[in-house]
Amino acid sequence: MQPRTPFVLCVLLSQVLLLTSAEDLDCVPGFQQKVFRINQPAEFIEDQKILNLNFSDCKGNDKLHYEVSSPYFRVNNEGGLVALRNITAVGKTLFIHARTPHVDDMAELVIVGGKDIQGPLQDIFKFARTSPVPRQKRSIVVSPILIPENQRQPFPRDVGKVVDSDRPEGSKFRLTGKGVDQEPKGIFRINENTGSVSVTRNLDREMFATYQLFVETTDVNGRTLEGPVPLEVIVIDQNDNRPIFQEGPYIGHVMEGSPTGTTVMRMTAFDADDPATDNALLRYNIRQQTPDKPSPNMFYIDPEKGDIVTVVSPALLDRETLENPKYELIVEAQDMAGLNVGLIGTATATILIDDKNDHSPKFTKKEFQATVEEGAVGVIVNLTVEDKDDPTTGAWRAAYTIINGNPGQSFEIHTNPQTNEGMLSVVKPLDYEISAFHTLLIKVENEDPLVPDVSYGPSSTATIHITVLDVNEGPVFYPDPMMVTRQENISVGSVLLTVNATDPDSLQHQTIRYSVYKDPAGWLNINPINGTVDTTAVLDRESPFVHNSVYTALFLAIDSGNPPATGTGTLLITLEDVNDNAPFIYPTVAEVCDDAKNLSVVILGASDKDLHPNTDPFKFEIHKQTVPDKVWKISKINSKSS
Repeated sequence: MQPRTPFVLCVLLSQVLLLTSAEDLDCVPGFQQKVFRINQPAEFIEDQKILNLNFSDCKGNDKLHYEVSSPYFRVNNEGGLVALRNITAVGKTLFIHARTPHVDDMAELVIVGGKDIQGPLQDIFKFARTSPVPRQKRSIVVSPILIPENQRQPFPRDVGKVVDSDRPEGSKFRLTGKGVDQEPKGIFRINENTGSVSVTRNLDREMFATYQLFVETTDVNGRTLEGPVPLEVIVIDQNDNRPIFQEGPYIGHVMEGSPTGTTVMRMTAFDADDPATDNALLRYNIRQQTPDKPSPNMFYIDPEKGDIVTVVSPALLDRETLENPKYELIVEAQDMAGLNVGLIGTATATILIDDKNDHSPKFTKKEFQATVEEGAVGVIVNLTVEDKDDPTTGAWRAAYTIINGNPGQSFEIHTNPQTNEGMLSVVKPLDYEISAFHTLLIKVENEDPLVPDVSYGPSSTATIHITVLDVNEGPVFYPDPMMVTRQENISVGSVLLTVNATDPDSLQHQTIRYSVYKDPAGWLNINPINGTVDTTAVLDRESPFVHNSVYTALFLAIDSGNPPATGTGTLLITLEDVNDNAPFIYPTVAEVCDDAKNLSVVILGASDKDLHPNTDPFKFEIHKQTVPDKVWKISKINSKSS
């Protein structure tokens, strides 16, 4: 068998040709030892060598540069790893990255007994992905293939080539991995004889940014001779995605009078292109503001962060003087760092100028007039106010208070939620004869407190003059109800009492006449002039019109007004019982058989409509027997039965 030479993969796109020859077969680029193990010392001493590193790029190590994953270590000119200061805990692992223009590689130092210190490796090293990273001594050396996305026809097109001038006759190249024999299948293929790698269709980086393929050589029977060797295909991003605002709708609020530079909201867009390139580097700009008054530039957007801030003075940000307290901004995000060649995405931001309570409510006039009839209740006047603040907020809604003139709590005031007016009501009837005029002092405030530099002034109080109209009121009986106690069966014409009614309209000097309004049994009469009540029939406690020994009658007192007014009085007559009802026996009929052996024929009971002591105990006697031998006799069982 002829001596073998390493594979050389030519990346056509980048026009880089990696050449190897028989002269450097014994040189393996990279760290000659990749993993080191040491025990955790009590302390790493400053400038004390920990270990020696042996790195070679097989080309003289020109411009060799080392990076260590911990900021407390470095590699000196002799390749020794040393500490920059005395330190104890550094973690379980250190990584050393070596790089020249030709090769970069990484070695690992395992510290046995060290404690975990978390840190992403990607933040530690910024690898040059286009540089070969050999890992072990072998003849297959590969570099990533870089292919721009969205390439046009024709396809397939060659993108790289695996060369092995020393491979055995009849051997073939074989390519496997995602994009070849795994989904998505058929994107890449290799010429089994020449080693040319080709792509069969255009690629989309946003679907697959990389493809991990594997190259190997096989004999005529398909058995692997060497490999597989990893081959990474990197899809180069093109600016084919415009920025998209995904989180809308965008609605921001800012308080009126806010200082210049107040942040209102943040708007950020998403770009599906490679975030490591300018294709996804966004810049923000406000394209249009509606309305454009009082300034066409009320707001500014941070071009990098997307923060929208106010740029006008607080005086211009006055909700009450603005044409419209709502602004709409058309915001655009442009990739390519905002260059003209960048793609643009737009969204609308709505900014609402929120109200603060910087205007106190003011009555539309200093004095209000109202009239109300005596004895009436309800709303008598609506007090109107003006407030320039937002009607949907507590900075506009009014709260009214009666601060003077309401000692008897006859008045109340409430806010009409629709109109914001103060509805003044009479809740206790007023009496013209006591006071024909009332004067109230009322103040108005907002539900929300005023801002510190605004206060309530004289216009936030008002005087209400109320005139009470005289109404012809009905006479009033005193006392009411009137109560007397009499024995039943008193003689007809007996005087029970003289009623007394007075006219509240003391200033009108009216006369009063009396009449019977309700007398269910028809027992009573009243003198229309002096109000004397006497009987026209016998009073009977046992009458169905009497309840619990009380008889109720109603009388009217009618004044001489025009029209006349009427008052009603109630008379309660308590009737004392007299023994005017004979007891009655029950049952009144009983049946007995001639041959009855039970000598007890019937139990008799008695009842009386009168009250004690004019009722039981009863005495039972047989008044008369028709048979001469006195067959019947009666025995007492209790006070009500025999």
